[in-house]
Amino acid sequence: MQLHRGNLFLVGLPGAGKSTLGRQLARRLGKTFVDADAELERKLGVTIPTIFEIEGEATFRDREEAVLAELVELAGIVLATGGGAVLRLANRERLKANGTVVYLHADPATLRERTRRSRHRPLLNTANPEARLAELYAQRDRLYREAADVVIESDREQIARFAQTLEATLRDTLRA
Repeated sequence: MQLHRGNLFLVGLPGAGKSTLGRQLARRLGKTFVDADAELERKLGVTIPTIFEIEGEATFRDREEAVLAELVELAGIVLATGGGAVLRLANRERLKANGTVVYLHADPATLRERTRRSRHRPLLNTANPEARLAELYAQRDRLYREAADVVIESDREQIARFAQTLEATLRDTLRA
């Protein structure tokens, strides 16, 4: 598998491992890791929950789109996108045009277990986070798949196999 423009863009629901596994993939592949949510927080000087609280989700999505438009122009990166980045067609198109998109898939029960202690996920701070994750999954799974070049289960074993395949491809490309 060749990486389009040398970029790997990770999409998936909150808790899929985009940031954690993205860092590991970047290290293994000799790429720069970029977390879209962290970049947004850095640019605005406030946390994502604060943005949601003060400006609401629609304005947050506008800001997210603007940051993503900048980040996809970089080359040689592993980018962890925000879980809702795929909600906008423009974001899906930018991701596909500027890198290889990988959907880190996990079922809602797994995601809930992974996010159980997190207070940094405004869309999951509800009375029933399990139901909210199931709702987000129903809404977004199709969009992640539409954007993705590759769909893999977001467990360490699957990611390790995927990274090995990419490493081999990159080595072969450098030798050619």
